[in-house]
Amino acid sequence: MNKWAVIGAAVAGTLVLSSLLVVGGDRLKHSDPDAVSSMAGTPWQIEALPGGRSRILGPAGLVLGGQAGDQPAAGLLADVRRLWPDTTQIAIVAAPGENGTLEAFVDPVTLGFVTGKLVVSLALPEDQIRTMRERSPKAEFMESTTRKYTLAPDDLQQALAAPISAVTLIPQAQLDEETVVQRFGSPAERVAGAAGVTHLLYPERGLDVAIHAEGKDLLQYVAPAHFERLRAPLHRASAAASQP
Repeated sequence: MNKWAVIGAAVAGTLVLSSLLVVGGDRLKHSDPDAVSSMAGTPWQIEALPGGRSRILGPAGLVLGGQAGDQPAAGLLADVRRLWPDTTQIAIVAAPGENGTLEAFVDPVTLGFVTGKLVVSLALPEDQIRTMRERSPKAEFMESTTRKYTLAPDDLQQALAAPISAVTLIPQAQLDEETVVQRFGSPAERVAGAAGVTHLLYPERGLDVAIHAEGKDLLQYVAPAHFERLRAPLHRASAAASQP
């Protein structure tokens, strides 16, 4: 099961800082940009960094695509805990027959006037993930047969040094294409996904905005240098869906 394909199917540069007003399940609406001009950490902030990396969610946000020795330093799981110490949960998520992935969940998260949930994917060697999963003191089902494995205390300390590979924001309110284009500009590409999902792709920013006609929308962030990892599964799925 491909991680990127699952995220896409499940729901479907410097930027000018602007604001959104979220009211219940209504669509995101405009508000006074000056009201939040001094606030960092909105979904619209993506800063290009050398080497095909990026920093998302403001000057104090998360670095994607970094490695040891990079300046600024690589984004780590510890940075997620630093930003959201009270709402971050860390676990290994695995479907049957899979080794699993190390993920952090921030729920709820508030980014400017946008509320929702963050899913942060971490990069660790498969053998290390397997060992951590085997030492897990607790496993519970999430959806269907997918399980979430809690880390043992010693493993959790090691996991905090894991680099961030991807971030997915699931906003509480619905997006619309007009709002996305106003914030990010015209996408380089549009890809039709399953179940009425439209993917707006911004390779130079490492961003895929998945707009679902009825379900949950997504903003998926990766380092621009790694964007093909996200785009390729979308194209494969789209090609398969078009086959008679």
